[in-house]
Amino acid sequence: MRRTSLMVLIAITAALLASPPMTDASAPPAPLMNWPDLMSRPKVVATERIAYGDRPGQFVDLWLPDGPGPHPVVLMVHGGCWRSRIANLTIMNWAAEDLRRRGLAVWNIEYRGVDQDGGGYPGTFADVAAAAEALRTAAPAHALDLRRVVAVGHSAGGHLAMWLAARPRLPASSPLAASDPLPIAAVVSTGGLPDLRADRAAKDAACGAEVVDLLTGAPTRERPDVYADTSPAERLPLGARQEIVNGEQDPIAPPWLGRDYANKARAAGDQVELTVIDATGHVELISPGTAAWTREVAIIERLLRP
Repeated sequence: MRRTSLMVLIAITAALLASPPMTDASAPPAPLMNWPDLMSRPKVVATERIAYGDRPGQFVDLWLPDGPGPHPVVLMVHGGCWRSRIANLTIMNWAAEDLRRRGLAVWNIEYRGVDQDGGGYPGTFADVAAAAEALRTAAPAHALDLRRVVAVGHSAGGHLAMWLAARPRLPASSPLAASDPLPIAAVVSTGGLPDLRADRAAKDAACGAEVVDLLTGAPTRERPDVYADTSPAERLPLGARQEIVNGEQDPIAPPWLGRDYANKARAAGDQVELTVIDATGHVELISPGTAAWTREVAIIERLLRP
């Protein structure tokens, strides 16, 4: 009996030694990040806050790197479904500080959401445009290199960053049209929503049709197509290089939205790259230390290379 038990033990041990080790594929997937995972990090503070208007919410946080400059600039736009009650520019603080430490200036803008007085159409867009133009005024005093500016937007901010690149192509009849808008040579939309028409119709997008309607305004006889001056997808080709980054498991901006926009922009003649990152949701895209953020930093630094 003892000999039989010993032989069974030897057989089990041999089988275990012969079995392949457990791989990452067989392990349960790591949980996706949530907002407390990011917002509970130690506080970081911008170099300076600069107002571009008289109303609350019309300001920019400047994150200035060490050294004399001139500094390449990341024009950063936060998300939050275009609603100020959901998020403000502070959700981008850790990403901004990480870029600042890498020698990049960050122009992190605030704007009025659709849930604030004066927000929606055209106020939200007018704020974003004014914040971008304020970069021109601030550049000399802070040694900011306006020849190297990349717009980076997360979530709804991805839409607004793309919209800044689309400004030269807005209809002349739009109140948002400008004769000489700040040039945006490249845009990184991370978990973004650059096609408002598609986003409004999407059943699995989180912001909702009613929020998009507040953002675009109601159609009128003079303005029957509310997407013509609000959705970058309607102004293609933008003429700016575009990098689309999506998390494969992102419930806010499903990756198919990024894929469809990228295909549409390429068909129109724009230079567009699409990166879809596995095991990544929405928060990882702006969280230093994640695989997603590391990929995005590499993209940003490549775009800003002289």
